[in-house]
Amino acid sequence: MTQIGRLGVWTFQLGMASEPEQRDAVAELESLGYGAIWVPTFGAFDVLAKLLAAGTTIAGVTGIASIYQYDAPTVLEKARSLDASYPERFLLGLGVSHPEAVNRDGSSRYAKPIAAMGAFLDTLGAELAGRSVLAALRSRMLTLARDRTAGAHPYFVPVEHTARARDILGPGKVLAPEQAVVLETDPDAARTIARNHMAVYLRLQNYRNNLLTLGWSEGDLEPPGSDALVDAIVAWGDADAIRARIQEHHDNGADHVCIQVLKEDPRALPLDEWRAIASE
Repeated sequence: MTQIGRLGVWTFQLGMASEPEQRDAVAELESLGYGAIWVPTFGAFDVLAKLLAAGTTIAGVTGIASIYQYDAPTVLEKARSLDASYPERFLLGLGVSHPEAVNRDGSSRYAKPIAAMGAFLDTLGAELAGRSVLAALRSRMLTLARDRTAGAHPYFVPVEHTARARDILGPGKVLAPEQAVVLETDPDAARTIARNHMAVYLRLQNYRNNLLTLGWSEGDLEPPGSDALVDAIVAWGDADAIRARIQEHHDNGADHVCIQVLKEDPRALPLDEWRAIASE
C-alpha cells in the first residue's frame, strides 16, 4: 500500500504550471515533508506522471478519477503504468462525481452510485480495488469503501464528518479528508475567498445531502452559505489556525489530511502558503 504520510496538498494549480515550476514545486513539497499530491479528475493521470517524475519520494493520488470520465480498462492500464514507473508512489482515488456534472450534456448516464461504483470495482479487480480509496461522504459509500477498498477520501466536509467516517470505516482503513484553507486573518476577506470556492459545491446535491445529514440546515446551505458553515468547511486564519484545524481532523480519526489552498487568484500556485503551513 502506498504511504501518503499525514499531510498532503490537493492542487489543480500544479497541473497548469510549467515543467520547471513543477520540478521546483515538487522538490520543495518533498523537502517540506508533504507526503502526497492530490490532483483532480480532469487529466489526473497525465498530470501525475509529470509530477511523480519531478520527485523522488512524494506520492501522487487521483483526487478523484471519475468513473464516468474513465472506464475501468483505461483506469487499470493507467494505474499499472504509474505503478510500474513509480513503485509505491501512486494511489488511485475513485469517485462517482455528481449527477449535475455527469448529466450536464442532457443525458441520464448517472446511475445509482453504490451499484455503479460496485460494478466498476468488480471490473477493476480485487487487487487494484483493494489498494484504492473512494470519494465517500455518506454511510453507504463509506461502507463500500470499508468493505472493498483501502479507505476513503471525503471532500468538502467539516471535522464532524471525519469522526463519523472513522466510526463507519473502523480501524485499519485509510481516512484522508480534503481541507480547504485560506491563509488570511481578516474575517471578511477570508470568507469572501471561501465563498467563491464554495459556491459551486453548494449547488451539488451530493454535498448538500451530506451536510444536511450532519445536521446543517437548508438555511445554512442557502447561497452564499452561513458564516458558521463557511468556517466549518474552510479553515482560515494564520498558519497556526490552519494547523489546528488539520490536527482536529487527525484527532477525530484522519490518517492523512490534504489541504487545498484557496487564494484570491484561484490559479496562482500557493507556494508561500504551503511553506507557511508546513513550518512549525
